Amino acid sequence: MRAPTLDLSLLRTLVAIADTGSVTAAARRLAYTQSTVSMQLSRLEAALGVALHEREGRRIRFTAEGERLLGHARRLLALNDEALADMRARRVAGELNLGIPEDYASLLTSVFSWFHQLYPDVRLQVTCGTSVDLVERVRADELDLALVTRQRRSPGGEVIRREPLAWAVGLERQPPLSDPLPLALYSPGADLFREVAEEALAAAGRDWRVAYTSQSMAGLAPVVQAGLAIVVVTRSMLGPQLRALDETSGLPPLPAVELALHRAARRPTEPARRLAELIREELMPLESSGGVGPARKG
Repeated sequence: MRAPTLDLSLLRTLVAIADTGSVTAAARRLAYTQSTVSMQLSRLEAALGVALHEREGRRIRFTAEGERLLGHARRLLALNDEALADMRARRVAGELNLGIPEDYASLLTSVFSWFHQLYPDVRLQVTCGTSVDLVERVRADELDLALVTRQRRSPGGEVIRREPLAWAVGLERQPPLSDPLPLALYSPGADLFREVAEEALAAAGRDWRVAYTSQSMAGLAPVVQAGLAIVVVTRSMLGPQLRALDETSGLPPLPAVELALHRAARRPTEPARRLAELIREELMPLESSGGVGPARKG
């Protein structure tokens, strides 16, 4: 007699409901319709012959049996994902060159960790530089991929994410916000941030002076933290020693910038394709990607 088995797709639906708290949110995560999620939960209950949930308004509360199964489901799915990762890793090897501005490297911490776990035989080399220079290196076929700020002088690439810009000062100290404003700016031609800041101030009729320049936030941060200058950053670049100024500061609003993934014109290698997928999953908003990022393991 054939031994019965649990359907992993049904278990994944169960875990999604537990993680999100509702059928509606689980459907968004799994890119299913709400009726499909409800049907799969009913199929799982029918297969086991027990009630796994009770409704409380729009939310779902698991029964004692549901909680017990949830623990088993998480372990089974983790083992399934580990097995898939192991098999895929054995098929992917080679060299991969990625370019990224230094200030964005922290956005890919989990991507780098997950990529190494999945594909330990891929030799990944990361090059930091300005967005403009990195795009040129991709076009010259020196880099496989580059995640950069989309520039006016070098448009193109796949837009992965929009990042709001903000004026920032030191957490405990800040300069006077009167004219001329002391600015810590990226070096000329290094990035779009400087152009955006100067244009916004000019449009608002504000006067400013350049207090410090650098090609990365690591060079600008000490001056800003000391209360000697103001800097333009994305929200994700705000470190523990910086704070964003709100509209009460009197400074003009800033637009958002786009993070774009550029790929070499030649046919992408398998490592490049896999890394691009992970970057897209990690950085794209949930409602755009229809799934969850690399942190989903476990």
